Amino acid sequence: MSEVVNTPESSLKHPLKLFKQMWRDLLTSRELTWRLMVRDISAQYRQSFLGIAWAFLPPIVMAVSFTLASEAKVINVGVTDLPYPAYVMFSTALWQTFVEALNGPVQAVTAAKSMLARVNFPREALILAKVGEVFFNFAVKLILIALLFIWFRIPVSWTVLLTPVPLIHLVLLGTFIGLFLAPLAILYQDIAKGLTLITGFWLFLTPVVYPLPSEGTFGFLVQLNPVTPLLVTARELATTGVLSDPLRFWIVSTITLVGLLLTWVAFRLAMPFVVERVSS
Repeated sequence: MSEVVNTPESSLKHPLKLFKQMWRDLLTSRELTWRLMVRDISAQYRQSFLGIAWAFLPPIVMAVSFTLASEAKVINVGVTDLPYPAYVMFSTALWQTFVEALNGPVQAVTAAKSMLARVNFPREALILAKVGEVFFNFAVKLILIALLFIWFRIPVSWTVLLTPVPLIHLVLLGTFIGLFLAPLAILYQDIAKGLTLITGFWLFLTPVVYPLPSEGTFGFLVQLNPVTPLLVTARELATTGVLSDPLRFWIVSTITLVGLLLTWVAFRLAMPFVVERVSS
């Protein structure tokens, strides 16, 4: 185990040394990350009566609810590129993946609060384990998505092979935001509770149950939503192969990658102070 020396001097004064430490901790946390991920995935499905069915239920419930509402003329969603039930289920699976990535860092550090105060280990392992869990859960959802495409006879183009790119960026965006909130979540329980309210409202600003609007104030807000270009691009690559807004996709992706790196630095610098405050 490497020796840890705490000094009053800020790590930001030596950025090269800081990034070397971050990279080293990232590499050394691989085994712990794997163990934590296996533990969390096992607990997730072992302690649930419905088990793996929870990966399928939210998209199915959303699709049934909004399809019935659309057929009853309660809502008018307009024309979608896919049969509407498939559109909602596929989009909900993508949205659910983003929300899991967003909540992951907050849940990880909150659950490990006591361990953080007693044991010195790379904090990155907690975050990476949650990211791995998110991708595992999406792999389970792929079963539902594949069945959807077969049942509704949805044609796919070769661009479906590129779908992992926006999917990864979608997960990284959620991780970026969650990592930013994680230190605050240890100190204040309001963060975890507030996320439930925020993501509930956020869902309706994301084109999950309706096609992308292009006009009006609501259309402006939906297009301003950073999740929109990532989710829409993933959906388009998996189906039509025609991208509606590649520029906005790359802008959000670039901001996500830069923001994730900066937030990672802030997370490392903040955690010692947060842990000290919690343990005192």
